[in-house]
Amino acid sequence: MDAQPPKPAPTGARAARKRQAVVRAARDLFLREGFGVGMDAIAAEAGVSKVTVYNHFGSKEALFTAVVAGALDEPLHGDTDGPDLSVLAGADDLRAALAEAGRAWAHAVRTDAEGRALRTLVATELHRFPELGRAWRAHGPAGHHPAVAEALRTLADRGLLEIPDLEVAVLQLYSLLVFPQMVFEQYGTELDEELSERLVVDGVEMFLRRYAP
Repeated sequence: MDAQPPKPAPTGARAARKRQAVVRAARDLFLREGFGVGMDAIAAEAGVSKVTVYNHFGSKEALFTAVVAGALDEPLHGDTDGPDLSVLAGADDLRAALAEAGRAWAHAVRTDAEGRALRTLVATELHRFPELGRAWRAHGPAGHHPAVAEALRTLADRGLLEIPDLEVAVLQLYSLLVFPQMVFEQYGTELDEELSERLVVDGVEMFLRRYAP
């Protein structure tokens, strides 16, 4: 049975560590074996029970979506070399902080071979497993980029941005700062550093002209 009835995911520090272990194990196995890998194998790789995996994610589709979403947002967390997007709300210069975050995000897209492999895997597996596409679409833009969504929500709550539609804003920021990098590398080429910098700086300017009070 590939899915269980939905219920609240476990919480707390211990549960967070188990969730992280499951995502890391799933990421490794999905990259090696594709979406067809069994949940038993993922549980064993993570060192947890199969029940634990289902308690956290409910289905393999949800787990795969969490893996890809985590990879997309990974450069924007404080435990990586990039800036922690959650500190944007306290930045003295929001324009500069957004540009720095954009540089880290764009650099990760250009240089992260594993992230590139995950994006290729998504495109491949959507044809083989239509249910994965349905789960991905149902997750929504804010779910695909939780760190970005949370940062923009916090900035809006503090009055630093005016965002009437969070999902649209998430997609617009993503499209301005990251999507050009992904399109180029997907076709076997890449943007040079100078053009990437111009895209980030101008992209931040465009975003703030739309959403700054």
